[in-house]
Amino acid sequence: MEFMQAAVLEDIDRLEVREVPIPEVTNDSALMRVEAVSICGSDVRILHHGNPRVKPPTIIGHETAGVIVKVGRHVERVKEGDRVALGADVPCGQCRWCKAGLGNNCPINYAVGYQIPGAFAQYMLLPKLLLEEGPVTPFSERLSFEEAALAEPLACAINGLELVNMGPGKSVVIIGLGPIGCMMIDLARYFGASKVIGVQRSRARLEMAKFYQADVYIAAEEEDVVARCREETGGEGPDVVITTSGSVEAHEQAVEMVAHRGYVNLFGGLPKSARPMQLYSNTIHYKECFLTGSHGSVPRQHQQAVQLLEEGVVRVKPLITHRFPLTQIHEAFKVMESRQGMKVTLYPHGLPERNRDVVRHQ
Repeated sequence: MEFMQAAVLEDIDRLEVREVPIPEVTNDSALMRVEAVSICGSDVRILHHGNPRVKPPTIIGHETAGVIVKVGRHVERVKEGDRVALGADVPCGQCRWCKAGLGNNCPINYAVGYQIPGAFAQYMLLPKLLLEEGPVTPFSERLSFEEAALAEPLACAINGLELVNMGPGKSVVIIGLGPIGCMMIDLARYFGASKVIGVQRSRARLEMAKFYQADVYIAAEEEDVVARCREETGGEGPDVVITTSGSVEAHEQAVEMVAHRGYVNLFGGLPKSARPMQLYSNTIHYKECFLTGSHGSVPRQHQQAVQLLEEGVVRVKPLITHRFPLTQIHEAFKVMESRQGMKVTLYPHGLPERNRDVVRHQ
């Protein structure tokens, strides 16, 4: 029996790096050597609060890319040596939602790093269901592993913009300029936005987000966000508002500022401790606006995300601000929770040579 290093979630607030057996490949599965895996906000929530779909002891982590090193005899989707990126949501393939191509609405809601053991490990088993139904997308050497790992959150961003009927000539406000918000700036341009307005509370993140060259940047704590966004859109309000922050105030501001016949997407989830959203339904009634939510993505969106990354349409490398070996996962989580940077990436087999001198405190 061969062993690997893995960060095992033993219980709430108990994440232990230790040796565990490398998963055995069956006729219908494959083994991926994990080259890079990023920490998602949902990983932080699972660590501290748990999740009904996560049963410790297990391995979490779902924003990942690697190399296929072993393939079962019945597997045709991948072969040894393939560079692949994984998405999180895995359709069951049987329910009406999955059969309609809407697997992220599946009542079972299988996901990598949830029911399917994840990527905070040196190797990860790709089971039959993931290979047959899930987002397993090959990519070329034009894309680094750390960039390909971010196809997963990018696919979620694509899902959000699809739900607001994004198209050419529309004005867009993005509230929250973390990694997803920055990706949304590039994506909105790709979908044809005529004007992109970024809103951020933290001045530090606002400055980092300026690399993405939105038309307007607004510091949420220094200005009246609703009034300024209306002013920037000729008094009518934006056609599309995306809330990529976990703030109930942002949700309320989005509905208040959106234009008549406009779309709001409540992309960022709220903590359980958040107060209820205060919404005047007449605002929606008289504006004839559309209020949507989105979570996760489907395999075709993950494929599109990889394609956009390979073509350089969406730039994610500037978002990767911290890199750690898997053995320093606790420090990596602390950096993630402190919001010192943007994306925190782990390397289960050790840091690439070129990153060893710039890892810990970039």
